[in-house]
Amino acid sequence: MNIEIWSVGKANETFIEEGLRYYFTKTKPWNNVELVVLQVPKKAQTTDAELAKKREEELILKRLQPGHYLVVLDERGKQLNSIQWSQQMQQMMNTGVKTLVILIGGAFGVTEAVKKQAKQVWSLSALVFPHQLVRLIVAEQVYRAFSILNNSPYHHS
Repeated sequence: MNIEIWSVGKANETFIEEGLRYYFTKTKPWNNVELVVLQVPKKAQTTDAELAKKREEELILKRLQPGHYLVVLDERGKQLNSIQWSQQMQQMMNTGVKTLVILIGGAFGVTEAVKKQAKQVWSLSALVFPHQLVRLIVAEQVYRAFSILNNSPYHHS
């Protein structure tokens, strides 16, 4: 199963890029993970929340393929602990999911049309984090999930 972390926004700061490389490299023996940054063109950017979400929706739905298993991250989604993340990953692999897409929406969230395409909606926390930091947190949790599935000592329960 391939894992793609999609994030609406701008390119990573250097320290985030280094952290992502670190976790993607650690996960690679078990699974391929990739970050896809979806950038709205500068001329199309707006502070109008609904218009911004609509433009981001176009980017997301244009890239989404029938074989993708979409999980949207949203503060109102289901909160899972790390063991549950690993169980979800195992279940997806068992059911033949080819590509898991974990979507980090834009600053205003995602449209209902995007949520309707999602197989699941998860929340990382009741806290709000900057998007670039969420990319790093998701990369770490993917690594943690695979370390749990492979009985690596990284996760201490």
